[in-house]
Amino acid sequence: MADNGGRRGAVFAVLVGLLAAVGIYLTMSGPEGGEDIRSDPAGASRTVPGSPAQTVAEPSRPAATASDAPFDVYSYLPMTKQELAAAADYAERFTAEYGTYRHDEDPVAYGERLRGYATAEFADALVRARTSPGFVEANRADEVVSSGSATVKEIRQVQDSSVVFVVVATERITAKSGPKDRTDEYAVTLIPVGSDWRVHDLQPAADGQEGDDRLTETGG
Repeated sequence: MADNGGRRGAVFAVLVGLLAAVGIYLTMSGPEGGEDIRSDPAGASRTVPGSPAQTVAEPSRPAATASDAPFDVYSYLPMTKQELAAAADYAERFTAEYGTYRHDEDPVAYGERLRGYATAEFADALVRARTSPGFVEANRADEVVSSGSATVKEIRQVQDSSVVFVVVATERITAKSGPKDRTDEYAVTLIPVGSDWRVHDLQPAADGQEGDDRLTETGG
């Protein structure tokens, strides 16, 4: 029995030695003469040591410079300077009339004054709003007398068949409740009628009228 145990121990020692030798061989050897290769994560960039960093140069851009050459802005607009000036004057006169009224005036007369400035499409709505029973009765009760004035603040849009001005309107009011000034900004849309103009829309400036190149009128 002792001899058998000794032989088994010797065989076991030989096997352990062989396994250790194989492990050392696998550790020391590798593909291409032992080069250590590691896989990079997907999408990772690799940099070769000693290579210079590459940068993309910003392209040169032309700069805006002031010019002394004459520049006529009206040559780029669909209307002449004289036409725009006439339209601006018309917008101011209409808006001033819009803010001029009194409690003892016949509402029909006031409405007809406004109608004379407006297109046929816009006149009815304009007169109806400005001579409504509520508006008239409130003015009569407080004995309101309003004097209107107006100034064009800016040109919002110019098209072939319409122009929109932003107009600052001031109403200087006297009444039983006391005097006061009221200032509003309106977007006033005008369209050409022959050699004249007509008001086609009036809204608070914040509502942002944009004109309408489909609208024209051939008669007053």
